Formats: sequence, C-alpha cells, structure tokens
Amino acid sequence: MKWFLDMVYPRNCIGCGVPSPETFRFICWDCWTDAAKVEPPFCKLCGDPVAGAVDHGFTCYSCTAAKPSFDAARSATRYDGVVGEALRQLKYDKALWLAPDLAAVLRNCLLAEYPGRRFDLVVPVPLYHVRRRGRGYNQSAVLAKELGRRIGCPSMPGMLRRIQPTTTQTNLTAPQRLSNVKNAFESRRQKWLAGRRVLLVDDVMTTGATVDACAKALKQGGASSVHVLTVARG
Repeated sequence: MKWFLDMVYPRNCIGCGVPSPETFRFICWDCWTDAAKVEPPFCKLCGDPVAGAVDHGFTCYSCTAAKPSFDAARSATRYDGVVGEALRQLKYDKALWLAPDLAAVLRNCLLAEYPGRRFDLVVPVPLYHVRRRGRGYNQSAVLAKELGRRIGCPSMPGMLRRIQPTTTQTNLTAPQRLSNVKNAFESRRQKWLAGRRVLLVDDVMTTGATVDACAKALKQGGASSVHVLTVARG
C-alpha cells in the first residue's frame, strides 16, 4: 500500500526534494542529519543551550532570577533547516501532512530527554478562538494529538484556554513577551487536572514566556507537574 501510494502521490523531501525519503515521510536522512539538534549543555530547567563546556548540571540566569512554573522544558532542534521549514509550512501553509513527521521528532525528543517519565495528559498550547477560526486549526493541537497516539497518552486540548487575544511574540523582547501573555490562559475541567502529570506541547519555544504562562494556569488548576516539549527552540 505504501508503495502504491508513493506511485500515485509521489513524496519528496521538503528540504532537498529527493524522492521518497525513508527516514521520515517528507524529510530525508541527509536533511535530518544536517538539522541543528538541541543537545547538552543546556539549562536543566528551561533547556536553553549554552555555548562552551559545562561539566555539571546548571540553571541559567533567567531561571535563577525567576523560577518558571513548568518543571522542565526540552526542544528537539533549532528553528532552522528542514525542521524549521516543516514547522512554517504546517503553521502557515496548512501542510497538515507534515504533522506525523514532526510528531515523530517530538517522540524521539521525549524518549531522550524524559526517559522513564510517565504522563497522564498531553495538552497543547491553545490559540485564541478568533485566530484559530481564521487559521482553521491549532498546529500545536495537531502535534499533540499525533504525539499522544504514539505514546499512548490522551491528548486533551480542552484542559487549557487562551482567554485574552495577544499580539504575535515574534518581534517582542523577553520582558514584552512576559507582559504579552500574562494572565492570557486559564485551566478548564479542573477535576480532570487534579493531581495529573501534564506534558505541555507547542511547536516552537523562544523565551519560554508562553509555556510558562500555560504551566502556571495548569498548576493553578491542580496539575501536579508540567513538563514542556517543543519541536524547535527559537
């Protein structure tokens, strides 16, 4: 069936165009190998990489100054190369067929960075309802659903709601990002959250302001722990 579908609907790597890539459905081995993986050393809380040699676990300045609400955050790759291109196509070009590949990237990161850790719920970072209607879907919810299927954990987008419209975080400074998302989220169905171990999923993490605000809302709703997993680090 796979061979037949490839004949009818030819697949090409979105990075280099090579036909019928095998590593992922739409990412070939060479492009995946060239992707900038997020690897140690990085902050043990937010996962932000640091340049140079560090032979011990450390906490970055930002997390030391203000401890985040999440318990830890990890990302698979940098937001560039073939993974960055896949995320942009998923988010802006409705390329939903790329979600399984990106969910596979998330699963690999999960197994590497949270080995042996169990989660009760996979919760995506929500979009404000106006933006979600305009786009037609929430890319983080699509990724969370695909990941949940792979790890046998229910994806529950209804656990968290964005209650305030916010401007895009892209061109904001770190303090502006914090202010932009402050009190922008609220937890829902708190009887489902009470005592639950939550895996919070998003496509990209930059300063961590958005996932921190989400984690705060989830813990206020009763979650016992919140670990963050994103495809890319901005």
